[in-house]
Amino acid sequence: MKIIIPMAGRGSRLRPHTLTVPKPLIPIGGKPIVQRLAEDITKLSDEKVEEIAFIIGDFGAEVEAQLLGIAEKLGAKGTIYHQEEPLGTAHAIWMAEQSLSGPVVVAFADTLFRANFHLDMNSDGVVWVKKVEDPSAFGVVKLDAYGVIEDFVEKPKEFVSDLAIIGIYFFKDGQNLREEIKYIMDNEIQGNGGEYQLTDALENMRAKGKKFTLGPVDEWMDCGNKAATVDTNGKILGFEKEEFANVPKSAQISNSLIIPPCFIGENVVIENSKIGPYVSLGNGTKVVNSNIDNCLIQEKCVIDHGNLTGSMIGNHAQYFGVSRNISLGDYSVLDFKNKD
Repeated sequence: MKIIIPMAGRGSRLRPHTLTVPKPLIPIGGKPIVQRLAEDITKLSDEKVEEIAFIIGDFGAEVEAQLLGIAEKLGAKGTIYHQEEPLGTAHAIWMAEQSLSGPVVVAFADTLFRANFHLDMNSDGVVWVKKVEDPSAFGVVKLDAYGVIEDFVEKPKEFVSDLAIIGIYFFKDGQNLREEIKYIMDNEIQGNGGEYQLTDALENMRAKGKKFTLGPVDEWMDCGNKAATVDTNGKILGFEKEEFANVPKSAQISNSLIIPPCFIGENVVIENSKIGPYVSLGNGTKVVNSNIDNCLIQEKCVIDHGNLTGSMIGNHAQYFGVSRNISLGDYSVLDFKNKD
């Protein structure tokens, strides 16, 4: 089986954190989003994963090496494809045309999940969905009276269904998907915004007799903006408590209280502080005289006199200050102690 992960988007809703780091590489509980996604699919699947293909923008050689390393750790071949223009979800998948054969999972790298990941080999594909309050922002599936998918609709303006597609799909034969995407692109069948949408390819496949079943989702965790990403970080810490049970020996903790679950990275320094619950502190971060809960703080930061909750702080950032809910990007400095 192959996993195809489109991740070329700019992540504009998560700025300033995505100005220097691609959104799928933002850490959740100490691991990049895309790594957790690939691990979850590999762990939950009955099939051996032979290849993981990443569809990226111009992210640079260092990021490409990191992605190939993720695949290698999972015992799979890593492949890199590039999407130079954002022309839609179907177009993104088309960039991995050479990998679209045999059993394929397509998973967009802006979401994490908890689901029954059974791959139904008696159908042509599986679409994982979650009921939402406002389906107008999502692709949705419409069911007939027997619970069978009878329509795929991209961002419906009028109510069609509240079963939102979470961005994870299984195809028993990726070649069928490849042929359908090629068809809609050759015939310039474009959806919202003039883009080539995966839902159009799925609807054409269904109309030609392909059978798709639903994959139920227990938890769908979005990483689209700062608040959602901080919330997802907390949920992952709660779900994977055993993973975060131990503080690394390299951490230096004095006169401080850590309330689990928390992720504490290597060489973290914590002095005169209360940390947790639901806090991630990246490698090399220093926290002194602070009270922090429900926060995502990345690598090599300095937090002094912080009283923070619901905050997200980027790499190499420095915060000296007062009580505040903040979103501080990489290499930023916010100093309320020195007002000169």
